[in-house]
Amino acid sequence: MDTADVIVVGLGAVGSAALYQLARRGVAAIGLDRFAPPHDRGSSHGESRITRLAIGEGEEYVPFAIRSHEIWRALESDTGRSLLAPVGGLILGRPADAGLHGRSDFVARTIAAAERFRIAHEVLTAGEVMARFPQFRLVGDETAYYEASAGFVRPEACIEAQLDRARALGASVRTGETVVRLRADAHGATVVTDAASYAAGHVIVAAGAWLPTLAEAIARRLRVYSQSLFWFAPADRTAFAPGRFPIFIWRHGADEAAHFYGVPAIGDGLKLASEQFEKTTTADTPRHAPPATDAAAFHERHVRDRLDGVTGQLLRAETCLYTVTPDFGFVIDRHPDMERMLVASACSGHGFKHSAAIGEALAELVVDGTSRLDVSAFAVSRFEHG
Repeated sequence: MDTADVIVVGLGAVGSAALYQLARRGVAAIGLDRFAPPHDRGSSHGESRITRLAIGEGEEYVPFAIRSHEIWRALESDTGRSLLAPVGGLILGRPADAGLHGRSDFVARTIAAAERFRIAHEVLTAGEVMARFPQFRLVGDETAYYEASAGFVRPEACIEAQLDRARALGASVRTGETVVRLRADAHGATVVTDAASYAAGHVIVAAGAWLPTLAEAIARRLRVYSQSLFWFAPADRTAFAPGRFPIFIWRHGADEAAHFYGVPAIGDGLKLASEQFEKTTTADTPRHAPPATDAAAFHERHVRDRLDGVTGQLLRAETCLYTVTPDFGFVIDRHPDMERMLVASACSGHGFKHSAAIGEALAELVVDGTSRLDVSAFAVSRFEHG
């Protein structure tokens, strides 16, 4: 049986960050993953993830976003890799529009978070947005929040960088192993995979969409949804390149599904997507690329009348998984029945921007028993009476 101080189960966004932060602190750690991260089976792929410092989902997230930017900048310095691109970001909507991730009036909440944490920003009219970014076609009564420090991170590169640094600092990474049993009690933790057995003082479970099968005590609170990502061809690619086109999140109607988001053209085209929370799935359900008919319907509903110069030519399509709690909040807590097990997942579609800081918080909780950032809002106990 292999032994360590800490075992990390799942090496995606949060798990790779936790393993890296443990290794930085000199903790003997083993990271386990059933695949070979970064991979396209979970929630941490697709070339880019939006990041922003003012978080409309709740002000409790803002310190995590700020700290994650600091960590990625330090990783860039250590590794020479490009991880964070602050190309600017727009949040667009109207007070009457449907909310986002369980929060109404998302633009106003974002502005309030920026003001509280003194995040540099501008509040723009529709006319000012179109003058600065003529790619957008607004009706005229929208409010826009613009943050220059917003942008995107490269998820695969972030995971690779953290795992590489973790290995260099002494952590062990075991891939291609599926966890079949894990247990933690007052004395330590045991993890059994289809290839080996491991013992440690603590275990961190950061398994994303696989969390419901590994942490049964909170599984009934979780839902997994498959989301579609589309890359469309711009008529003029330079008009949508970083520096000329920002990341954006756009609420454009009262219908819950009337929103979409986008990232500048950095690879195969302009990446655009929306979200659906109607049809659930599981982590192990076979997945296929969204059909061309879905892409055409997406372009018709969201893109055609709102982004000038984005053709309907589909260059690429993928799916990714969201693991969602009833309040769209995170879970960062000790397992209610196993004190030496920390659970961190269910990031509800807006987690990657916070993941580097979550990994640091997990390492601090293991080593110091507390973390510099407040994780109390993400306790499992909030679901007890829900």
